[in-house]
Amino acid sequence: MKLLRTLLALVGVAQLFVSGCSSHPSLRPGRTTVSGPSVTVPAEVLGNHFVVEGKWDKHGPWHFLIDTGSSVTLVSPEFAKRYATDRAAFDVPPVRVKSSNGDSSLLPAVTVRRISLKGARFDNVQALIRDLSDLSNHLGVKIDAILGFPLFRETVFTMDYPNSKLVITSPQWRLDMRGSKVKFNNSQRTPLIPIHLGDVTMIALIDSGSDGPLSLNPFGLDLHYAVPPRPGSAVGTLSGNREQEIARLADPLEIGSYRFEEPIADLTDQLSSIGGEVLRNFAVTFDQPRNLVIFSRDDSAPIRTPSRRSVGMAFLKGPTYWRVVDVVPGSPAAAAGIKEGDLVTRINGETIANWPLQRFEPFVKRNAEVVFTFLDGSKEKPVVIPVFDLVP
Repeated sequence: MKLLRTLLALVGVAQLFVSGCSSHPSLRPGRTTVSGPSVTVPAEVLGNHFVVEGKWDKHGPWHFLIDTGSSVTLVSPEFAKRYATDRAAFDVPPVRVKSSNGDSSLLPAVTVRRISLKGARFDNVQALIRDLSDLSNHLGVKIDAILGFPLFRETVFTMDYPNSKLVITSPQWRLDMRGSKVKFNNSQRTPLIPIHLGDVTMIALIDSGSDGPLSLNPFGLDLHYAVPPRPGSAVGTLSGNREQEIARLADPLEIGSYRFEEPIADLTDQLSSIGGEVLRNFAVTFDQPRNLVIFSRDDSAPIRTPSRRSVGMAFLKGPTYWRVVDVVPGSPAAAAGIKEGDLVTRINGETIANWPLQRFEPFVKRNAEVVFTFLDGSKEKPVVIPVFDLVP
């Protein structure tokens, strides 16, 4: 079972999120109802994560992150307490996972009575209960559930990143979908498609649960690099953290008819996948009844991935401080003596509460340095950390 690996590597936390679960039981959705031909739900793209909001009674609003790489829906304990029934979702043992700090826990299975997104209603949703507070702290928005791919099995749905909206369509309404059409393998209830790297064709997971770029398993591949692999920050997995290795490839990446020149890739021993950093260039439509995915964007010109800017640290974010969980070897942060476990209380003189992801990431991309204030005993100590190109 793979994770919703937010390659928080560069600016965020190395923590546990769920995604791409090939070894996990596929959880079947209950009844799905869509009012009218289609329903449009406003979305917010946080980092590279696709988040929507739902409210259908006096409680909420509830915030949901959509993870096409996940074969299971995860709900927070609070959400489960409000909407789960006493009936277990499926007859298998609970899933054991490991968090970024090494703690192990079991995820119990439940059936959620209802999830609504505007006029789209999903009843009797099978799910697992998971503490989503780390994810919420990282994104700066309380996330109440991670919606897995099978939830939308009886619909056609479009994650329109450029226009920040989710469109859910009843499959009986055959809309004219324009763009590059690719067949996908849906046998495990996750979208696996063919992609091309130079002259090589491989299978990759469409993983909106990862905020990273192309995640590439190099086994059996003769890769050519524009920028050779180098260490990044830690990336969370179900079995614990792993050290990232990141590079810029010399060969182009082709997804359908679209081409990425010299793409950045995170090298992994897991299934290859394309994350939110790639997907955010498109409106991506998933037609599960026909096992079809459609990539669409206004510009057909080749896409160039910009340099990867970094402060050289990964953080576990809390409401009052950020804890350093990893330091990139050879980075300015390492040269400044920053170590795992150090606590950040301020950024550029402001408390960390003022630095949600949507503000911090653009700031790192635009600026040459960041002033981090670390807790040194009972005192605060500001340290200037230069921003550098992890991958030029």
